[in-house]
Amino acid sequence: QVQLVESGGGLVQAGGSLALSCAASGLTIGAYFVGWYRQAPAKERELVAFINEGDDTYVTDSVKGRFTIARDNAKGIIDLQMNNLKPEDTAVYYCNIRLAARNLNYWGRGTQVTVSS
Repeated sequence: QVQLVESGGGLVQAGGSLALSCAASGLTIGAYFVGWYRQAPAKERELVAFINEGDDTYVTDSVKGRFTIARDNAKGIIDLQMNNLKPEDTAVYYCNIRLAARNLNYWGRGTQVTVSS
């Protein structure tokens, strides 16, 4: 059974940092697309960053230069380091792992990030 468990969310002042972590069990993440999404109140879920099967990395423009995504395949962990946080980064952050070729798509339950001004 595949499980994704996010941790590291919390309340931080603007300009601060948080480190999110997603622990995956029940699969070996090295062969998968891994990503972080977020959903703010009354907004659509949006992609924040990903590492694809070829180890190419992407971060969305609004967090470029502030957020970094990394994966540890041996430990089954996907990290999102968030620096210089802004109030508009406030959202529930979700971990996502998928393999399109096998129509596999897994989500964690999310972790709340709140940035105060």
